[in-house]
Parts: sequence; structure tokens; C-alpha cells
Amino acid sequence: MKAAILKAPNEISLEEVANPAPMPGDVVIRVRAATICGTDIRIYRGRKTAGVRYPSVLGHEFAGEVVDAGGHAGLAPGDRVGLCPFIACGHCHLCKTGHENLCTGGSAVGYEIDGAFAEMIRIPAQAVAAGNLRHLPDHMSYEEAALVEPLSCVLNGQNKVGVSSADTVVVLGAGPIGLLHVHLARHRGAKRVIASDPNATRRAAALAAGADAVIDPLAEDALARVREETGGQGADVVICAIGVPALARQATDLAAFSGRISLFAGFSKGEFAEMDVNAIHYRELTVTGAFGLSRRDFDQSFDMIASRQLDLKPMITHSYPLSDISDALAVAESGAAIKVAVRNA
Repeated sequence: MKAAILKAPNEISLEEVANPAPMPGDVVIRVRAATICGTDIRIYRGRKTAGVRYPSVLGHEFAGEVVDAGGHAGLAPGDRVGLCPFIACGHCHLCKTGHENLCTGGSAVGYEIDGAFAEMIRIPAQAVAAGNLRHLPDHMSYEEAALVEPLSCVLNGQNKVGVSSADTVVVLGAGPIGLLHVHLARHRGAKRVIASDPNATRRAAALAAGADAVIDPLAEDALARVREETGGQGADVVICAIGVPALARQATDLAAFSGRISLFAGFSKGEFAEMDVNAIHYRELTVTGAFGLSRRDFDQSFDMIASRQLDLKPMITHSYPLSDISDALAVAESGAAIKVAVRNA
């Protein structure tokens, strides 16, 4: 089969490799669609190295067809499935206390386990037994199913800051993750949703996703605009949806009294940010991180997309065959696309 092999940072090539060799209970899936995540770009460029091995195959947002069901009841060749790509150990303290997304004994499909930028992928028996695979309903496309994983991470992040119908939510960054935050905040009934991004195309996409207002931070004073939009109160929730450390300080400025701040996006190791600790103290701000997803997040997000509560199809703006993986990564990194899909016929 063909697979995009990451040999070192900045070095990826499409090669002919052996088909997956499943162990007992493993399932083999023919990948039909995979979408490119910002984490894929960070690994490709060497900005994320923890757990990354070389050579490896990237790609953790995907769906496809079962080729080898591994003897599992309820699975058969040809079944259309999606996968929760983080495989928690299920036994550690974090797993047992409801924080399986933080499990340090787990493994991630897409670099620790070879991922979906390939014609086929092996799913470990442990993931199948834990319920990480979901059957797709007939009306759910492979591309929509690939978006379940990033939506699951966004759901985890919004649960951490308790987005509700009483909240004005400001999303800093209207890339793919920021737009998912807009979609989900709107779905959760947020009182007002505001997105900030210097890219005009992405601001327009945020409005289409349900934002009430958008801000160009290069052309206007974001703080003044948020105060104007909120009657001088500031935002109940501020979500940093792009990994720019300077936005952490902006988030403390934008937050209202008793506001909640999510440092959602991934940052590179060694990066530091200035935050207004005086504001955090006297305005009683809550600042939290958000990492990854649990199977519960995945199941809830899967059901939201499968039941058409959220229509995320417009987010797929570009698609490429696996043979053009380098072009797909370049477009995803450039910011010219919202979400890029890599397809296998």
C-alpha cells in the first residue's frame, strides 16, 4: 500500500510499504478520508516532538471501511467506521477519575501508532475492545466523520469553561478549531458569540458558522470592540483557539469579572506568556487548559454530527488525493483553507 512517511521534521514522502500486519484482535481499515489538523503541521515542522517517532505516519482525524474485522462480533468487512484516536490505558489514576484524555499510559494514533495518511491503517485490539470504533450511519460522509475528533476536543474545552446560554463567548482565532468553537458555542445557546481573526475569509466563515460579530485585531481595538459588544462588561468566556502566547494576555484583558479563559490551542514546548495576574486575582478569573478528548467526548460529538445538530460539511474547503499529501499539508499550513481533506478513492 501507499503511505506518507514522516522521516524527520520537514521531511515527508509518499512510499510503497507493506500492508498492515494485524495482531490477534486488531482491525484493519481502508482509509477513505482524513483531515489535516494543526497538530499534524506542528509534528511535521518539528514543533511537537513529545511521543513522536521517526519514521511514522501522521493523521488522526479519519474514517474508512473495515478490511479485516479481527474476529470482532458486530464488525464485518465493508462496514463504514470512525475512530476515537486516543487509546487510554483504562487502569491508571487519571483514567479511573474521569480524566482519560490525560492518561500518560495511553497511546495516540497518528504518530505513536501509524496514522491515516495511508491507504490502510491498523487499529489495535485494545481500542476496539474499549469501544473506540463507531459505525457511521448511511447519511454520514467520511469527511464529516473525520471532523468528529476535532469537535470532541472542542467539546472537552468548552466543558472545562462551562459554556452556557448565559454567556458571551469570544473566540480568538477563526481557523478550523476556532470555527468549531463558534459552531459549538452557538449550538449550546451562548447569548453572544464573537470571533477575532486578521484573515477576512476566516472572519466571513465565522459569521457563516453563527458568530454574531467578528473583529479584525489588526484594524481595530479588540478590547474596545468587545466592551462595546457587551455593554462594557467584557466576555464571560474567552477561548484562545490559536497557539499564540501573546493571546493569553489579551484574553485576561477581554474577560469580564468572574470570567473564564480557555488556553485551548496547543503551544510549543518552552513558550511562555505574560498574563495580568492582578486582573486574575481581583476580577476572579478562571484560567484553564484543555487537552485532547475522551471516548465520552467522542461519542457525544459523533452523535451531534450524525443527528445533524451540527452541519460541518462547509468546513471542508479543499481536498487532495493521498498522492498529493505535500500539497495538502502546504495548503493547510498556509491558512488559505479552512479544513483540508486527504481522500483515498
